[in-house]
Amino acid sequence: MDMEDIAAALVAPSKGILAADESTGTIKKRLDSIKTASTKESRRDYRELLFSAKDVGDYISGVILYDETLRQAAKDGRQLTTLLEDQHIIPGIKVDMGAKPLAFSDGELVTEGLDGLRERLAEYHDLGARFAKWRAVISIGDGAPSQYCIDANAHALARYAALCQEANIVPIVEPEVLMDGDHSIDECYAATETTLKAVFDELYKQRVVLEQMLLKPNMVVSGKDCPEQAGVDEVASKTLYCFSQTVPTAVPGIVFLSGGQPERQATEHLNAMNQLGRQPWEISYSFGRALQASALAVWQGKPANVEAAQAAFLTRARLTSAARDGEYNADMEANA
Repeated sequence: MDMEDIAAALVAPSKGILAADESTGTIKKRLDSIKTASTKESRRDYRELLFSAKDVGDYISGVILYDETLRQAAKDGRQLTTLLEDQHIIPGIKVDMGAKPLAFSDGELVTEGLDGLRERLAEYHDLGARFAKWRAVISIGDGAPSQYCIDANAHALARYAALCQEANIVPIVEPEVLMDGDHSIDECYAATETTLKAVFDELYKQRVVLEQMLLKPNMVVSGKDCPEQAGVDEVASKTLYCFSQTVPTAVPGIVFLSGGQPERQATEHLNAMNQLGRQPWEISYSFGRALQASALAVWQGKPANVEAAQAAFLTRARLTSAARDGEYNADMEANA
C-alpha cells in the first residue's frame, strides 16, 4: 500500500488505533499498579495478550509500538508484528525521544529526537513499521503556552513528518494540549486553536503532503481540576468547531487521544462528535489507557487471567468502535 492507502486504512469505518507505545518507564508505572514486575518478559506478555485477542482486528486498524516491542517475539517465536499482521492490523512506531525542558522557557517542554531520525526510520521500515508517531506537549497555566513553545514544537513536528514521508512512513502528528490544570474549556479551546494553526503552518513550510498524514490531537475539554466541567455535548461541539477552523480538509483523518480521560468519558466524547454528522475528515481514535485500563486491571500479571483480560479488552474496543461510528449508548456500557 502507498502512504495514502495506509492513512485511509488506519481511519477505516468502525476502526481506530491502539496506542501501545508506552516507554519502559511508563509501562513500569502501569505494571506497578497491578503489582507486577516490569521485565522484558512481562512487557512482552502484556502486549502479546492485547495483540492476540481474537478478532481484535475488527476494531483496531493499527497499533503504535515502542522500539522494544517492534523487535520482540511472542512466546511461540513469531514476531509481535506478525501477530498484528495476521489480524490485518498495521504496525506503527513511536519515534520521538520524549519531552525535555525548553531552553529559556519556565517549565515548558519541547520534544526531542530529530538527530538520527532519518536512519532510524529506514530501520523501522525494514522491521515492518508503516506509520509513526511524534508527541508534542503543550501545557496551560502560569502564562503558558507561550508562542515560543508552540512554535518550537510545531517546527519539530513538521520536520519529523517530512522525514517520515521521505521514508515512506505515514506520520501521525500529535500536538497534545494537556488536561492538567484548572483551566476552563474555553482556555483549552484557545490553546488548541493557536497550536493547530502553528502546526499546519509548519507542515506547509516543510512540504508535508497532508493526504499522507494523520492528526492525533487532544479533545477540547475542561482542565482536570476545573470546578466547572464541560458536558459531553459542549466538548463535542467546541472540539469540532475548533478543528473546522484549523485543520485542512486534505487531512484524511483525526485520531483523537484520550489524554487521561477515563474509558467511558473518552468513549462518550468520541461518540458525540460522530453523532454531529459527517465531517471533512474521518473522526476516529488513538487511545492508550482508554482502551487498556480494564484489561490491565483484569490481567494482574497472571497467566490464568489472560482470557478474561482479552475479553475485557475486546469489550472496550467494541464500545470504542461503536463510538467511532456514532452508534454508542449508555445501555451498551451496562450490558457489557
